[in-house]
Amino acid sequence: MKNRRDFLKTACKPIVIAALGIPLLEACATEEISSDNSSDYISDDSGRAPLTIDLTNNSFSNLQEVGGWMNYISESLLLVRISEEEIRVFDNRCPHQGNRDRWVYDGSEFTCQHHNNSFSDTCGGSLKCYTASLNGNALTVSFD
Repeated sequence: MKNRRDFLKTACKPIVIAALGIPLLEACATEEISSDNSSDYISDDSGRAPLTIDLTNNSFSNLQEVGGWMNYISESLLLVRISEEEIRVFDNRCPHQGNRDRWVYDGSEFTCQHHNNSFSDTCGGSLKCYTASLNGNALTVSFD
């Protein structure tokens, strides 16, 4: 009986940690996963035609003010107005689990509400950033 008790004391902790510990720790992480966008995505947007958005459309009214943002779900994009001259455009797929629909923005980071993972609004962060050019009220997004 003593050998069984000793075995369970020494074997159970590593088994529980191996089975639950690492996935649990990864699911609760709030740091960016990687600064290398290529390793975070399996999707390939090459060949996708450029998208032009008319910012005068009422659907994009949140982007009229600096700091305004929106989750453009139908095009799988996050858009944020950085300045009068710049709107940054990101893939709205969370690098952690691929969720697209529950984002909040605090002025410098997007947070996926599925697991509270946060990602910088810089194009060097974990969210895939697309080239965007603003010409008056027309925003053109290139997916190259």
